[in-house]
Amino acid sequence: MVKTLDEILLGEIDGFRELGHKFLTGEVSKMDFKGASGGMGVYAHRNGKECMIRFRIHSGIAEIHALQFVYEYAAKYGGKDIHLTTRQAIQLHGINIDQVCEVMEAGIKRGVYTRGSGGNFPRNVAISPLSGVEKGEAFDVSPYALAVGDHFLQKIYTYKLPRKLKVSFSNNAEDGSHAGAVDLGFVAVIEDGKEYFKVYVAGGLGRNSKLGLEYPELIQPEDVLYHVEAATRIFMSEGDYQNKNKARMRYIVDRMGAEEFMKCYKEHLKDVKEKEVLTLSIDKKDYNKAGVKTDVKSSRLTEQKQEGLYCVYVHPVGGQLSLDDLKLMIELLKDIPEAEMRLAMSEGFYIRNLNGPEAEKVLDLTKHIGGETRLERSVACIGVPTCQIGILESQETLKEVIAYFKEKNFTEDVLPQIHISGCPNSCSAHEIGVIGFCGKKLNVQGEVKDAFELHLGGKLGVGEAKLADYCGDITRENLPEFLYEIGLDLIKTKKEFYHWLEDCKPQVEDILDRYMIK
Repeated sequence: MVKTLDEILLGEIDGFRELGHKFLTGEVSKMDFKGASGGMGVYAHRNGKECMIRFRIHSGIAEIHALQFVYEYAAKYGGKDIHLTTRQAIQLHGINIDQVCEVMEAGIKRGVYTRGSGGNFPRNVAISPLSGVEKGEAFDVSPYALAVGDHFLQKIYTYKLPRKLKVSFSNNAEDGSHAGAVDLGFVAVIEDGKEYFKVYVAGGLGRNSKLGLEYPELIQPEDVLYHVEAATRIFMSEGDYQNKNKARMRYIVDRMGAEEFMKCYKEHLKDVKEKEVLTLSIDKKDYNKAGVKTDVKSSRLTEQKQEGLYCVYVHPVGGQLSLDDLKLMIELLKDIPEAEMRLAMSEGFYIRNLNGPEAEKVLDLTKHIGGETRLERSVACIGVPTCQIGILESQETLKEVIAYFKEKNFTEDVLPQIHISGCPNSCSAHEIGVIGFCGKKLNVQGEVKDAFELHLGGKLGVGEAKLADYCGDITRENLPEFLYEIGLDLIKTKKEFYHWLEDCKPQVEDILDRYMIK
């Protein structure tokens, strides 16, 4: 009798529990445990006693049953908050191995999965969080992303990849899901009145970051799964299984060259199309809720393309959403007809499909959470003291920046969102941020200090994508003042940050000269 997916995943838990206890007693090394636990969606904390478990919130579409499940178990284990990731997932931290296995088992039975959300597996399929409701979008990519996510999940336990595989779908050329900088990205376009995808292959962030190679032809939406399989196969056949540091798809391009890589990719695509029949199960959603206009203005309020309907953005500092606020979101979703919650790739989320009065209510009830300015909507990885491989305290650094600006009574919304990664792994996507920081330790005049690499000028978007430039190193203690000085000059010059970088080079160079470590 053929086992179902749930039966297979449930059957893995006892063995994983045993492995976890061997890790705790020292019978299994930290690296060996990490090699196995990542595929289960679990990582040990730096202290080696507690763990994190990561829930696959499919493409960030946070359904009430999943949110209720996360809240129930976070509260049961005495948690105070959850972490919203830059891959549209949810992490629960600070639980022991038996609690991990308990929540994993309960989650499978209730349709909330963790399998493959870490390790060498296809990760959560990302999408633009406003897909389906955003003005000017090409078309709603949500059903395609969900179909690919389901394709991965149904065989998640079978993958033998060199490293992780990230797939993204963006609904317009602005590329809100980082499709141009992941292993396989799809950007929706309209040409001659028809829907197509522009495809990018072999991008990725972290050490040796690369933008993806553009596939030379637009593809039909029904061909998405063929490209997913082609990308998976070239990764498995050409990827480096020996050297973990060279095991991402972008290193295959480094070895082959772009032209030869694309030729090889096309050969895999041709082979998949000849040997397999891969059909997408697409369920397009209609948004026909009656709209009501509002005159309220807020940087967190976005008009939907459906007249009289709105989205409200909510951004807990560093993506740390308290359980009280998670409960509030669940209650709002229950109370407001047809409301949706979608996680963004910025550690925040949108409450969507609200009429004017409902949007006003959500704005008011979420104001205490923060995110009123772009600086407050900054991104920080979980970092030290939680992350095993972290170098610096990303979360605390972000709090220090926000506190410094409050002390200075600086409320002007002139600085862009910043990205703080505690190490080169780029969990905050600092290489594609307009301002990005990457943690390191440096010897400064004979004293080892916390410092950050400064990266400036990154951007996404079809035809505009650019990795940020490395501009030097700055001590952690000077970072808040450095940003404050930039803020003052932005007010003085009355320029947006990106234009300031390009048009005000003497001021930029002066500030860099005063704050970069020499």
